[in-house]
Amino acid sequence: MKHSTPHVRIIGAGLAGLACARRLTQSGLTCTILEASDGIGGRIRTDRVEGFQLDRGFQILLTGYPEARKTLNYPALNLRPFHPGALIRYANRFHLMSDLFRRPQDLIQTLVSPIGSLTDKVRLLRMRRDALRQHLCFEMSDPARPTHEVLQMYQFSDAMVMRFFHPFLSGVFLETGLTTPCWIFGLVWGAFCRGATALPQDGMGAIAQQLAAPLPSGTIRLNQTVQHIQGSSVVLESGEQLTGDVLVVATDHATAARLRGEHVASSSVRGSMTLYFDAPAPPQPGPWLILNGEGTGLVRTLCVLSEAAPSYAPPGRALISVTTTEQIEAHDDLVLAVRLFLQSWFGSQVNGWRHLRTDHIYHALPPIDLLSPVNRTASPRVAAGLYLCGDYRESGTLDGALLSGRKAAEAILSDYDLS
Repeated sequence: MKHSTPHVRIIGAGLAGLACARRLTQSGLTCTILEASDGIGGRIRTDRVEGFQLDRGFQILLTGYPEARKTLNYPALNLRPFHPGALIRYANRFHLMSDLFRRPQDLIQTLVSPIGSLTDKVRLLRMRRDALRQHLCFEMSDPARPTHEVLQMYQFSDAMVMRFFHPFLSGVFLETGLTTPCWIFGLVWGAFCRGATALPQDGMGAIAQQLAAPLPSGTIRLNQTVQHIQGSSVVLESGEQLTGDVLVVATDHATAARLRGEHVASSSVRGSMTLYFDAPAPPQPGPWLILNGEGTGLVRTLCVLSEAAPSYAPPGRALISVTTTEQIEAHDDLVLAVRLFLQSWFGSQVNGWRHLRTDHIYHALPPIDLLSPVNRTASPRVAAGLYLCGDYRESGTLDGALLSGRKAAEAILSDYDLS
């Protein structure tokens, strides 16, 4: 045990790095965060464009996440919830699927919709109960078994899987085979059932701002790219060398491996493509997530963000986000193709939508093969004075990033007998 108070340097001002710094400063330690970009938040950032709030790719906060509940001040974020459920486009119509515990007024519409059978909807209630009890994967012999096998275990029909689960979960996990391990599915599905899906009034970037707010002035240094590390010291791209007692690498997995001089094996990339449009009116009223349940077509999901959070658009305008089914390069033909597809949903009004921006996030989520329940019990300390954190060390989610940051901080406090 070391009893001196260490100075901690943290590489990366994403949610993991910020959560780590916040926990350490609460215990009286001095931290310096080195961030390569021009702002904090990592992948959780919001840009202001012509009066609109554009998150970097379509994102929402699940208020049922356990670590987020502990860490974040939800009232201060002024959360604006979506309706619990979804509108699903199937057979040239929109059909309702609601969480009947929170929207009992949708009972009849949900039960009679052709998105699965009545038996499927009873099974959905059973799965909700199991998720809330944290027993969703209880009958699976291996927590790494894929999500599609969980759905098979609950005996959902092929129609229910193809029209609801596949478009919904492929949008959540950014993979089309539903191969995400059941332990992650259980955590995420439980969060959906336990709380709301919401947007902070000031955008998803407000989460990072809230984490950073209590940090002492000067803690975060922007535009500071780390070239390589030597023990607990770092060398910046500028050539400046910074020494310290403790170093926390709070980056994505590939950057962490590169800084440590390790080879990064190629893994399946989980990217996303989001197009933002400015419209004079919402094509569908209400704060709904709209899913493509047809099983074909370019569009995976559509959401009128300003219907949930009016602050996302200027008065009298609507902000629409569209996510595509494939990771394809952003170009003018993509915008045209999306417009043509959505004309089948909303008619000629789509021609009046103005394209604001396309976000192609190449590494939106860590590769599935990096995520293991074993990681959750592994020590964040990988060498003397060197610690790792990031969403890839946990569940690959926003909640996992927050949790891994706190765990790294508490490991440091324990190692220095400061907890």
